[in-house]
Amino acid sequence: MIRVGVCGAAGRMGATVCRAILEAHDLELVAAVDAYGAGQTVAGSTMVIAADRDAFISTAAEVVIDFTVLAAARDTIAWCAANGVHVVMGTTGFSDEEMAQFESQFKDSAANAIIAANFTIGAILMMRFAELAAPWFETAEIIELHHDRKIDAPSGTAVRTAQRMGAASQEWAPDPTTTEVAPGARGGTVAGIPVHSVRMRGMFAHQEVILGSAGQTLSIRHDSFDRDAYMPGVLLAVRQVGSRDGLTVGLDALLGL
Repeated sequence: MIRVGVCGAAGRMGATVCRAILEAHDLELVAAVDAYGAGQTVAGSTMVIAADRDAFISTAAEVVIDFTVLAAARDTIAWCAANGVHVVMGTTGFSDEEMAQFESQFKDSAANAIIAANFTIGAILMMRFAELAAPWFETAEIIELHHDRKIDAPSGTAVRTAQRMGAASQEWAPDPTTTEVAPGARGGTVAGIPVHSVRMRGMFAHQEVILGSAGQTLSIRHDSFDRDAYMPGVLLAVRQVGSRDGLTVGLDALLGL
């Protein structure tokens, strides 16, 4: 059994992670931490949420999962490296300089870290499939669709998809549009690929990559309908982080991609 602690346990994502750990036959939830939810109980158990990370030490947690906010996540990563506790990090937004710092911290630590912007296995495969297809088509566009509470556009997954496709193929046909009747109708452009963002009530997280060449198109689409979509990837990372030295970025290596 792998002993697991969760940061941000009182949040929506944290609560979903706690439930997934409780339901896993080979994992044990030993501590839940959330400064704003201290004293509450974890759904589905009698465990009381603690206020600070000392709970991970007192319960001998081997892996800490963090889905919080950027400022708190920075502290969690440093704390885990210093205390020899593996970390699976789902909070995003770190700079390149911070990522380099984390790599150095875990190179010198007894613990390892996995940091991923997306834990949805289907989304990771979608990006890989699009990357493989890119050299064989002359045109491509990305449409990403999210719930109406998402404040950034385009999504990080859409940006990363376009970057990977652009690295795989730099030869894209020029945009034939000469008159843009409504400004922005052609979306934004990342790595030479138009990206369109939809924000709509009733949606969660969706993305479609459309590639075209003479006489044919290829559509690669992934749909996530709730937070449970992230859990197989989170559990995979928890199970593998102990065997992956230093810092691992993304799930691709865990999936053998």
